[in-house]
Amino acid sequence: MADAEDVRRLALALPHVEEIDSDGFDFRVAGKGFVWSYPERRPGKPRAIRTDIAVLFVGDEAEKQALLLGEPELFFTTSSYDGWPLVMLRLTEVDPGRLAELVTDAWRMRAPDALASDIDEAGGRRALDM
Repeated sequence: MADAEDVRRLALALPHVEEIDSDGFDFRVAGKGFVWSYPERRPGKPRAIRTDIAVLFVGDEAEKQALLLGEPELFFTTSSYDGWPLVMLRLTEVDPGRLAELVTDAWRMRAPDALASDIDEAGGRRALDM
């Protein structure tokens, strides 16, 4: 089981990550978001920031569908994310090791190639292992 503090620790351990001021968590690399807390929209009510759910950037629609279909207990989406390479992750259902992998992969998808290759050359996720 993971939580928002795990996401924060993992994201900030990656190179050149900026945390954006928010009611939850919001992390970017090179100005591009890669993981943030889910802004749940409910009809007729104000948006609610859910820190128990992380929105993660994924590579493409194929990867998104593979995650959604392969691990529905972890991942879901909503119609507002149709057409976007994003999935929602239930933090209470993911183990810390898998969370580290997912956050690193999301970062890698958004980081400039030079940064992504630097982390690969430095031994990948060793610094991020929980």
